[in-house]
Amino acid sequence: MLPSTWAQNPGDGKISAGPTVLVVGDSLSAEYGLKRGSGWVALLQERLSKERPGARVVNASISGDTTSGGRSRLPALLAQHRPNIVVIELGGNDALRGLALSMTEDNLRSMAQASRKTGAKVLLLGMQMPPNYGAQYSAKFTALYKQVANQSQSALVPFFLKGVADRPDPTELFQSDRIHPNEQAQARMLDNVWPELKKLLK
Repeated sequence: MLPSTWAQNPGDGKISAGPTVLVVGDSLSAEYGLKRGSGWVALLQERLSKERPGARVVNASISGDTTSGGRSRLPALLAQHRPNIVVIELGGNDALRGLALSMTEDNLRSMAQASRKTGAKVLLLGMQMPPNYGAQYSAKFTALYKQVANQSQSALVPFFLKGVADRPDPTELFQSDRIHPNEQAQARMLDNVWPELKKLLK
């Protein structure tokens, strides 16, 4: 699938005078299965337009992407967009493919460090795996986000899908594939991100 790299900047095409937020993610941020403009990243631009006029959101998310893919794409994205804040939403596909946790952690740490070297602030969006992956694996996967955040001095949302994937009926806010959140879930996903992102905008 082609990258959904696009700037959501409701203006006349002029360079934004406000902060630039770069989102590097996978299908959870690339509007997989959703109508264009309904995903949480689009909702973020709408909220920023009201609270921080001139702010720009660049969505560089690709469905199916892994931390390795994000790591390889990041240098060019940093050079092109010069973001003030980098939001990293990756890792879920690593786990689904059974990739080594050490590799996922190393890739996330590298991305965070590379972003900070440019002067950008970093926000990691943590993920969790279902219980069927095994309690030990799930616990280690969840913990690696906190470890990377601490080591790289990045902000952290402990669980990006809180209130979506952990509901009494876990299918309620998901599409028919039971993997991707539906349109109704997008506002909650943004609400999970917003408190930590708002701190970085100060």
